[in-house]
Amino acid sequence: MHFLPENIDDYVVAHSAEEPEHLKALTRETYQKIIQPRMLSGAYQGRVLSMISKLVNPKHILEIGTFTGYSALCLAEGLQKNGVLHTIDIKEELVDFQKKHFEASAFAKAIHQHLGQALDIIPTLDMKFDLVFIDADKRNYINYFHAIIGKMNPGGIIISDNVLWSGKVLEPLQEKDIDTQVLVEYNQLLNQDSRLETVLFPIRDGLTISRVIG
Repeated sequence: MHFLPENIDDYVVAHSAEEPEHLKALTRETYQKIIQPRMLSGAYQGRVLSMISKLVNPKHILEIGTFTGYSALCLAEGLQKNGVLHTIDIKEELVDFQKKHFEASAFAKAIHQHLGQALDIIPTLDMKFDLVFIDADKRNYINYFHAIIGKMNPGGIIISDNVLWSGKVLEPLQEKDIDTQVLVEYNQLLNQDSRLETVLFPIRDGLTISRVIG
């Protein structure tokens, strides 16, 4: 969903960095072969993720929610030499697709794929993270936050996707709409937690950037 007028949004995209060719190829193949291809971060948001990663210059990145690997490849662009990106997803049918595109990139050795539940895998990762991207099942966002906050380096960045949820966070909550209820609570948590500095951007479906203080 776009929250800016279409002509303004088009202008923003036209005056931002262009999507690299290997990511254009990944996008095309995702739309050809994968169910719900709109789950891709997309060209503009991908350049935003790349820019944030380059500014942070992380040694260790954690991504929760790989999908077809687009956002992982964007985030990997900012890694330090010998840096590592760990990406987690539950969909076994996407592993080979992800691996194909990771191995075709310059980041093949830097990206480590994990298959399974993020809440089970995160405690097994024995490292501190400089950058975390949360973009998986929305009803677990708060659980993901509590799982990773103690594994962040001081000054580390947490990026959270889909936090505006097509504007549903402003609508009356429906009893059975667990995802929206959790996102409303999650946005409050990020804004109020004294360990963080948080800014919510109306980029695509809402993107929050939280900096760990200390």
